[in-house]
Amino acid sequence: MRTDLWPAFINVIKRDVVPALGCTEPVSVALAAAIAMEQFPSQDRTITHIEVKVSPNLMKNGMGVMVPGTGMAGLAIAAAIGALAGNSQAQLEVLKDITNSDVEQAKTLLNANKVSVGVADVSNILYAQVSIYSQDHCATVTIADSHTQVLAIELDGITTFQAQPQTKQADDNHHNPFIDACAQDVFDFATQAPLEDIAFIEQAFELNDALSHEGLNSKYGLEIGATFQRNVDRGLLSGGLLTDVLRRTAAASDARMGGAMKPAMSNSGSGNQGIAATMPVVVVADFINADREHLIRALMLSHLMAIYIKSHQNKLSALCGATTASMGAVSGITWLLGGNFEQISAAICSMIGDITGIICDGAKASCAMKVSSAAGSAVKSALMALDGIRVTGCEGIVADDVDSTIRNLSALANGAMTHTDVQILDIMVNK
Repeated sequence: MRTDLWPAFINVIKRDVVPALGCTEPVSVALAAAIAMEQFPSQDRTITHIEVKVSPNLMKNGMGVMVPGTGMAGLAIAAAIGALAGNSQAQLEVLKDITNSDVEQAKTLLNANKVSVGVADVSNILYAQVSIYSQDHCATVTIADSHTQVLAIELDGITTFQAQPQTKQADDNHHNPFIDACAQDVFDFATQAPLEDIAFIEQAFELNDALSHEGLNSKYGLEIGATFQRNVDRGLLSGGLLTDVLRRTAAASDARMGGAMKPAMSNSGSGNQGIAATMPVVVVADFINADREHLIRALMLSHLMAIYIKSHQNKLSALCGATTASMGAVSGITWLLGGNFEQISAAICSMIGDITGIICDGAKASCAMKVSSAAGSAVKSALMALDGIRVTGCEGIVADDVDSTIRNLSALANGAMTHTDVQILDIMVNK
């Protein structure tokens, strides 16, 4: 058992599983705007123009998603409200303190055509640069490679902050601490580590469960979760484990993508991935009356396995991240239902054989449909594995062992699907 990896696992969970209010791509723009606004002298804070430049992937994920508290979608409103009322110290919850008055001022900027958004010619997959102009000054903040990583701050053309460059080796180690680990190591940690060392993951249940209830009790997005509930009430759907997983998981995504002012516990920089890794596990734990320790360990297994799988892939890609996060969920579900590591591996392989290829065509209300589809695949694959049934290594991109299968999935996401990503964005911007 590789207990030497456990401190690194704890560090990466604390880094990559954090609260986030709203979709993290527009939130990254809002954060850059909030930091830029802080650079101005207090006597010169009247905005004359905001210029936003983002990578193609960030543009794709920011075009159609609601910005919390604003009732509007897109990167322009994110930049405007971030500049006017963002709390940069709150990081991915940068918009938690905005008011209706702030929103009206932000809309005034947009109506006056004072906010422009364009695609930057950069190689970074995740990149946001916000320049704010006043009468006498210009402040520019650049965030890249992760949603909160500030690369540079400039005021009137003078760099006041520049992140230290890292060697490729140091960068790889920072972003991918799983280079020397495998899925078995993740399983051993989640099921054997001292409970007090991993109990902090319980906050994922608290935040995403509250978001799920919000989605069921109010009208957000496409109301996928509420639709399931209405049709149970009508008698068109029966209740039970699968329906509950679909209903509760989709409802959380409905609320998040619909602009609810409640944070999600994210995973790998995505609230939907955090929801997908959390809610199916929470529902199964509740269904079987699991105790607190089993819930905590299942959540840790789910979130860390999701990060392990995602660590082999580009930060943003044409592959829907909710699918890979749900592969973490299937680990937690299978373990809660009495499965061992071999059965967990089988379940992950079956999911890769099932839902690989679901595209990411930007963040928007219909993401809740993909989240629920992936959650349904997790339940199906877990039940198959417990009965000794799996997609075999003779079928498609699935290999005999889980780690090779994960690498095959990632090769597809990082290779051929990069061309898919270009086509998706071209379709989206030319509709």
